[in-house]
Amino acid sequence: MLDPSLKEAEGALVAANFAICVRRSQEALELSAKAALRRLAIEYPREHDVSEALEAAADRLPDDVRRQLEEIKALSAELARIRGPALYGYEAEGVPASEAFTRDYAARTLDRVKPIVNLLVRFASEP
Repeated sequence: MLDPSLKEAEGALVAANFAICVRRSQEALELSAKAALRRLAIEYPREHDVSEALEAAADRLPDDVRRQLEEIKALSAELARIRGPALYGYEAEGVPASEAFTRDYAARTLDRVKPIVNLLVRFASEP
């Protein structure tokens, strides 16, 4: 089953709404990482970048997640930084969100996020 945020990201990419594709990709990653932390009974931080919390829990994560941890942390940090611009654009520069991201960036972001979200959701959903 495809994560609802990823499904919205895919739809946004098809519709050429690249900012929403990036935003929904970020949300999917954030929420799946928080679900994985919750699975470990770790209270996740009330912020969008949970890379530090994942690093702190590294020894409790399954091997397949741990092997991807550096990519997960890097992607979480990157997408948390551009979360605002994906919704509001770069206001000081007068660049609306609709012009802030290219198709290539949105597609690469979605391609990087999808397998990680699926991995984290699978772990979070295990009994």
